[in-house]
Amino acid sequence: MIRKEYTENEIFSYVEYSPENMKEGLPIVFQLHGAGERGNGKDELPLVDVHGFSEFLKDNDRECIFIMPQCPKETFWCAKIESILKFIEEKIIQYGADRGRVYLTGISMGGFGTWFTAMAKPELFSAIAPVCGGGMPWRADSVTMPVWVFHGSDDTVVSPHYSDEMVEKLKELKKDVKYTRIPGVGHNVWDYTYDGELIDWLLSKT
Repeated sequence: MIRKEYTENEIFSYVEYSPENMKEGLPIVFQLHGAGERGNGKDELPLVDVHGFSEFLKDNDRECIFIMPQCPKETFWCAKIESILKFIEEKIIQYGADRGRVYLTGISMGGFGTWFTAMAKPELFSAIAPVCGGGMPWRADSVTMPVWVFHGSDDTVVSPHYSDEMVEKLKELKKDVKYTRIPGVGHNVWDYTYDGELIDWLLSKT
């Protein structure tokens, strides 16, 4: 994989990782960052390229497109669901990505954004991976894609209760859900999450 230029975009500025030999029909993964990485593009865009898949992708050879948009400072992902969906659609068209292999993951504020976006348009995603976030258990029936949830048991920023109740409701509804609740880990559970196993799990879902 190579890092492309950071891109200023009318919806969200974003960081892109993609194969040197780009072609149509590739799977595409969208990653939503946490509150600390918000910014207004330009010099602040590198904030997005720190956590999550960023470090792993530097040596990744999988044929896949990774897009990491930046949420503006004055707002948060759950307030931008329509814009997120519009941005995703724009990128799918731009890159000629495989509509049967569109994935979403996010950290903390982005974990909430992942749940809410997937619930707003579940037919768009083949799988999601919310990390230390939370959703709406009363809307769990709208989750139709496989889900892998991550949370640290000692998280004092976003209580693991948020993930616990989502997973419990999904299991009650017989949904396809995995839960990795890591003992002794706090809010930085993303340090134990974004690796080849998660990428391969996502890419296996169509």
